[in-house]
Amino acid sequence: MDARAINASLRRGETPGGEALRWFAEGLASGAVSDAQAGAFAMAVCLQGLSVEGRRALTLAMRDTGDVLAWDLDGPVLDKHSTGGVGDCVSLLLAPALAACGAYVPMISGRGLGHTGGTLDKLEAIPGVSISVTEDRLRDMMRDMGCAIVGATAQIAPADKRLYAIRDVTATVESLDLITASILSKKLAASPDALVLDVKIGSGAFMKTADEARALAQSLCDTANAAGCKTSALITDMNQPLAPALGNALEVAEVMRVLTGGTSGPLAEISAVLGGELLAHAGLAVDADDGAAMITAALTDGRAAERFAKMIAAMGGPADFAANWQDHLPGAEVVREAKAPSEGHVSAMNGEALGLAVVALGGGRMVESDKIHPGVGISDIVRLGRQVGAGDTLARIHAASDDAAEKAEAAFLAAVSIGEAPDTLPPLVHERIT
Repeated sequence: MDARAINASLRRGETPGGEALRWFAEGLASGAVSDAQAGAFAMAVCLQGLSVEGRRALTLAMRDTGDVLAWDLDGPVLDKHSTGGVGDCVSLLLAPALAACGAYVPMISGRGLGHTGGTLDKLEAIPGVSISVTEDRLRDMMRDMGCAIVGATAQIAPADKRLYAIRDVTATVESLDLITASILSKKLAASPDALVLDVKIGSGAFMKTADEARALAQSLCDTANAAGCKTSALITDMNQPLAPALGNALEVAEVMRVLTGGTSGPLAEISAVLGGELLAHAGLAVDADDGAAMITAALTDGRAAERFAKMIAAMGGPADFAANWQDHLPGAEVVREAKAPSEGHVSAMNGEALGLAVVALGGGRMVESDKIHPGVGISDIVRLGRQVGAGDTLARIHAASDDAAEKAEAAFLAAVSIGEAPDTLPPLVHERIT
């Protein structure tokens, strides 16, 4: 076993055996595999792919490089994962809403990857919040509030933690095999009873076509179910940002608007759909529709907001965050409006370009060592199909300088098309995969 031989076989289009993949995963975790070798592995898998069995073997091998949690709780352990998009802050709503409905949600989340924002980066926009908790602290949070959104500890899938960072800076994000192994090595380490996967499709997603999204959803479902976790996936739309804001603090603000009474709109709707699926899997709801109604009720009546506030305080954030979130969230030095250059309808958006514009503002990382500016981003983004006049505001740019704001405005206007009204608008949920 050595990394050079494994990478050479991958380059030839051969899938290494399970023993070889276990060796490589252990080498990622221990450091026996170098950064260069890990980058070559990621590129070879991205270009040549793995067999179905190879994908499952890599997933379980990466999971087993660390601890696999066991729970002794009086309700089902549930989890959700999104494959990534722009303006997708559902996890911050769904975890406390599920907890308010009787579930336990130990959600191990990730940072921004490529053009997509990261749940942990969004949480860290809240002053004082630390996403690093010990296993004992995670168990305390489950007992006390029923939910926690945290980073993987050094003991949870350490092989993935290393490979994840390398993928982000080596243009190897868009690989079905690596996405499957990365997501599920962490998710299965938390030992959920049921899992729902939000597989994004469209211009702001990693998967641009229905066939790509379906293949990833099926890969995730097959691998998770084979590991004994009841799993289904929803293919949901990412041809425009889910929330009307991109950027860490700006997306947290959208979450707080939903938690404090703004339960209409795509962000709340998709949270209810995904949560309903999970509650039905767990037997806490009659069916998915009943579960969706339960999630909406938890968002509407303040129970989810109460759980979220307790979680934030337990992670070091302000004790009064739910009541005074506007006073705590950081802002940007410069705010300017991006105005429509002509009249017409908002006919298309390049979601990936919008996400990269936020990264360029400092809201994401170009290299691993970059420090994120939590207050920058784009807010008040118009929806597809909206009729606008010349000079109407399409969005607001939040930047650290006038120069950065000007560049982001240009990038935003290049990513948004004004023209004829679209014949149809894409549905929020395209398909369900089991």
